[in-house]
Amino acid sequence: MARILNICIIVLEVIGLSISISKRRLLIFAFYTQLSNIAALLSSVMLVAADGPLSVTMRYMANCMLTMTFLVTLFVLVPMGGGFKTLMISDNGLYHHTLCPILSMVSYIFFEQHAVIWQLPAAVTLIYGLIMMTLNGLGLFEGPYPFFKVRQQSKTATVLWMVALVVLISVISIGIARIPVMRV
Repeated sequence: MARILNICIIVLEVIGLSISISKRRLLIFAFYTQLSNIAALLSSVMLVAADGPLSVTMRYMANCMLTMTFLVTLFVLVPMGGGFKTLMISDNGLYHHTLCPILSMVSYIFFEQHAVIWQLPAAVTLIYGLIMMTLNGLGLFEGPYPFFKVRQQSKTATVLWMVALVVLISVISIGIARIPVMRV
């Protein structure tokens, strides 16, 4: 069943990425949403092609990142004015903020082997955040999320956002690592 669900994830990820690429081209790599969904696509391809220790680790990392994407979009970006319809059920948001994270987590919880390397998603997220904050601070890039706009907010706000995001991904990673395999 894991392979069937991951084939579905691959199809949905390709649809979502084709929408994103048509709108943003290479700028997709500036978005954590896109990076988490690319990780999901690659990990699903790995699981379908040759399920092994690397695919198990990649599926874990992708699920942590997708959960972060889902939660931050729903509970931070939507209330900040992004709009539920716009971010969760329209265009690539339908695929990248809603369908792929939910389907991926269902597959992971019920049908896949689990990995426990909770520091990996936190490290990837921290590196991404530091790069985006640096680019914003140097004036080389703006955003793509409000919490990275360091020139438009106080240093305290920037530090609090980064701490909150790293704590969130750490809690997600530890939580997902502790989910028992629930075979159906």
